[in-house]
Amino acid sequence: MSFQQGLSGLNGAAKSLDVIGNNVANASTVGFKQAQAQFADMYANSMNRSGNSPVGIGVTVANVAQAFTQGNVTSTNNPLDIAINGDGFFRLAGSLTDASPVYGRNGQFELNKDGYIVNPSMNGAYLTGYPAGVSGGDPVRLKIDTSSIPATPTTKVTTKVNLDSRQDPPTVTPFDPANANSYNNSTGVTVYDSLGNPYSVQTYYVKSAPTGTPPTTTWNIYATIDGKLVANAATPTVATSVGTMTYDSTGAMTASTGMSLPVNNVAPANVYTKLGGTFPGAITLNYAGSTQTGSAFINVAQSQDGMMPGSLSSFSIAKDGTIVGAYSNQQTKNLGQVILVNFANPNGLQPLGNNLYTATADAGAPLIGTPTTGTFGTLQARAVEDSNVDLTAELVNMIVAQRVYQANSQTIKVQDTVLQTLVSLR
Repeated sequence: MSFQQGLSGLNGAAKSLDVIGNNVANASTVGFKQAQAQFADMYANSMNRSGNSPVGIGVTVANVAQAFTQGNVTSTNNPLDIAINGDGFFRLAGSLTDASPVYGRNGQFELNKDGYIVNPSMNGAYLTGYPAGVSGGDPVRLKIDTSSIPATPTTKVTTKVNLDSRQDPPTVTPFDPANANSYNNSTGVTVYDSLGNPYSVQTYYVKSAPTGTPPTTTWNIYATIDGKLVANAATPTVATSVGTMTYDSTGAMTASTGMSLPVNNVAPANVYTKLGGTFPGAITLNYAGSTQTGSAFINVAQSQDGMMPGSLSSFSIAKDGTIVGAYSNQQTKNLGQVILVNFANPNGLQPLGNNLYTATADAGAPLIGTPTTGTFGTLQARAVEDSNVDLTAELVNMIVAQRVYQANSQTIKVQDTVLQTLVSLR
């Protein structure tokens, strides 16, 4: 008589219960992938290897396979939480001195004291990717650069306006910014020096009487900087034109002259700076696209290329893995790139615990790419991927495994009864 089949069945059922119990225990573990015990039957070979016994000798656990199916994505309040929606694994480094990569789906990240993005749930493993401005090569540990953006002095102001052709030339001459009757319209813009100090620039438009046939109209542009008149040093009380625009009878600009704001030559000081800041030179004025029509004056668009210094106020992670920093001066900057790794056979990965896996020959070579490209999934910031364990299904599987265990114990009991009957023969 043989107890082999029943014993192997008990071992298999116990192993299945272990796997199910581990699934249930990790039903709330972020990024966990449920496992399933896979079984195979066993047959004994004859001594001369002429064939197998037609009666099996039990069951064996052939494999414990993990199901890398998508878990639910749940929103969080942590800007560094990242959920992978689709294929791929985060590539992580165990420490600053350990170059061996490990992989996982748990996206509960935070910054450590040195500014690196780490995952405390994965023994503080470092998230890897590409630094800002790099799109390939070996991934590195991602670190958030918290340094400020330096100031940029203004070198160009671009303005697009529509001038009202129905307006008459001003009744008061010469131009005086304090007298609204000496100009037709005005616009304002803030410019910045080398230290990021702001300057309020006001530009004024003064119409001249149309001349010629067909008529052409010239508009003179004057300016003040922080209320100080842009004028010639020799005559500091008389405004100097910083540019002119000439329009034909169709309302199109046919010529422009000057178009330069001499920020370093503002009367009466002749050198105008604030708290030690400087300008690299005169600011270029660009009025391309401006028109003169029989409709009200309007400032269509205006921009300038300078900015004040800015400190990092927040950052976010886009669906393609780009880490974008937002600064106090309303600027944004690319701080890095999160990458994903995929494998031809994810089931070949070796679990290490702490939601980490290591690559093996069975998994295949790691394929590195950026999210949203190829077969890689997308990233969702302020979210995590829940465990893919189906508790209802696991509880049913537990009942089935329990019954299998009971059934195998019953076969051992029957074998014991048969053996006892044989021993009792007289």
